[in-house]
Amino acid sequence: MEIILKEDIIGLGFKNDIVNVKAGYGRNYLIPKGKGVIASPPAKKVLAENLKQQAHKIAAMKAEAEKKAEALKDVALVIMAKVSTTGVTYGSVNAAHVSEELKKLGHEIDRKLIVMRDIKTVGDFIATIHFHKEVTVEIPVKVVAEGAEQIEVPVEEVAAPVESETEAPVEE
Repeated sequence: MEIILKEDIIGLGFKNDIVNVKAGYGRNYLIPKGKGVIASPPAKKVLAENLKQQAHKIAAMKAEAEKKAEALKDVALVIMAKVSTTGVTYGSVNAAHVSEELKKLGHEIDRKLIVMRDIKTVGDFIATIHFHKEVTVEIPVKVVAEGAEQIEVPVEEVAAPVESETEAPVEE
């Protein structure tokens, strides 16, 4: 079933995209919630006309998104978390925590734009921010234990991927 999306849905598509979904998902969720409409030939013509008329506005939104992305290009976050003796966090570090840390740095980013898995250990991770369907930024996130020594971490160290995992000693 082809659906024209009326809003961005993470993992499915962006506003005004035509996507194929299972019939039940379209009929029972997307259409009743107002998140999409059936992509009939007349609806596709209306969509094409609307996109043609909104091209200038869409270009301005993309330029604004690129400006925000450029401001976050060199940002690296260090998030303090309560950690057990085994290195596992109490709770998890998620998109809301990343949004709060960015707000402290002066960047107002909605947590819904941030895509990342919940972090439950200490280490280096990546958070992806989707400003526009063509503009995304990856932010390096370093989770450290609370009470650990406060050390200024250069961006290069945080952004570098972990090359090797430390192995636990094997008891014989």
